[in-house]
Amino acid sequence: MSVGGTVLTLLSATLLTAGLTPERSLIIMGEPFPPADLSSVAWIALVPFLYLTSRTKPSQSFRQGLFLGFLFYFGTQYWIYHSINNYGGLPLASSLAVVMLLCLYEALYTALFGWVVNHLNRITSLPMAVYAPSLWMVLEYLRGVLFTGFPWSLLGYTQTDNLTVIQIADLTGVYGVSFLVVLVNSTLTDIIIERKRIISVILTVTLLAGSIIYGHHKLQYLKGLKPEKTMRLGVIQGNIDQSIKWDSRYREEVLNKYKRMSSEALIYGVDLIIWPETALPFYFDYERPYTDDLKAFVQENSMVLLTGTPMVKERIPSGEGSYQYRISNSAVLILGDGKVGGVYDKIHLVPFGEYVPLKSIFFFVDKLVEGIGDFQRGENLTLFRIKGKEGYTSFFTLICYEAIFPSLVRRFPQADFMVNITNDAWFGRTAGPYQHFEISRVRAVENRMPLVRAANTGISAIVDMSGQVLERTDLFRDDKIITELRISKVESLYRRFGDIFVYLNFVYIGILWIMSQKVTLKQ
Repeated sequence: MSVGGTVLTLLSATLLTAGLTPERSLIIMGEPFPPADLSSVAWIALVPFLYLTSRTKPSQSFRQGLFLGFLFYFGTQYWIYHSINNYGGLPLASSLAVVMLLCLYEALYTALFGWVVNHLNRITSLPMAVYAPSLWMVLEYLRGVLFTGFPWSLLGYTQTDNLTVIQIADLTGVYGVSFLVVLVNSTLTDIIIERKRIISVILTVTLLAGSIIYGHHKLQYLKGLKPEKTMRLGVIQGNIDQSIKWDSRYREEVLNKYKRMSSEALIYGVDLIIWPETALPFYFDYERPYTDDLKAFVQENSMVLLTGTPMVKERIPSGEGSYQYRISNSAVLILGDGKVGGVYDKIHLVPFGEYVPLKSIFFFVDKLVEGIGDFQRGENLTLFRIKGKEGYTSFFTLICYEAIFPSLVRRFPQADFMVNITNDAWFGRTAGPYQHFEISRVRAVENRMPLVRAANTGISAIVDMSGQVLERTDLFRDDKIITELRISKVESLYRRFGDIFVYLNFVYIGILWIMSQKVTLKQ
């Protein structure tokens, strides 16, 4: 065995014999995610679990996967309780119970992974590196699309600071990075259990080296690009406390704060001012005095403003002079002449946050956050265009949660850059805002498009098309970013062809499964 193989075997064996139980291994799997950011741990964290699947029965592997998956998802998503408890009105115990139910559902995918790996391990002589990475990846994809989808805690996101590795996302999406992480874990396990380790090592070295070479080349190419045009932007982080955000007594204070900070940014000659999600404490276009006042401010300052706002789409009489409202979570572009240059209504709403799915079944569940009635889903993928010193510049806007969905982002029309407006005040000083930011970074790589992020309480940031953070703010601070955004056109195969890498692995796993069933029948 090579020196490298010996070191890897020793490392894996040490982790196992040092008492790294399955329970601890999945807790460690949570460590690579922000705010801990121990990305190197991800490359070994699955080894104890994979080792156990080669030594237990299928039913045991399923139960271990369920238990370990629950710990993993709860360890990385515990923070969801904060918004449910603080703003949804549920007691702490009930809030934690809701999060646990979500994590238990997600753990079913880890349980299925353990069961299938165990089955293939028993029936075939193939090394885990040949099938485990593909299986993990397709299950991550399914978790991100089924039942409205929740593609959080994907292993690929552990590598956001490893810029060389994540460059393959413009070919495979973030799922390809997850594939690499599981591939290394699988190969280490194959070395330990001595199952065709030569095949595993050759496969891993080839794919990992190819990804690193590609990433290095891509980073050098992007670094040498000269911008086709630039745009000066002002990103405003108002830092409005969630407890006063919808209190009518603070309307003037909130608006005046955004106006003051925007006026300070205008001194630098910005082409576009960006306010966060639902920055306006009123219903744009419905509450006319406030709407007219905002338009007058924009016109007086000859500025262009993109702001998040709730909008009333429909008012339905409900008897005795009362009404129910259909509301959208929207982004509005106000041009320098005070006219509206475009509106985008959020398409992917937060279940139980902005609407109640399957209301006929969950009739006893109200929304867990503040608002009037259900939010209405948008239909159009709006492309905003503004005229600057160097001609027209285009961008599209992702509202909050939408930035976690790779397939949604790539469906937007081609643009010069993308904007993500969000309000992560819901999650307080937990891991949630950090994870949300790191997830959005990968969209810049997948689409080869700069990302401009405006968050009410942070993290606001500028991310270039390689995923590198150029500027960022801290949490819970009044702050703003003034930046000269460099714009270049770079083709992204992922943006053009989507999740074809995932689909090919679906087919591959399907073929392996059919073949394994034939082997089972013969036995």
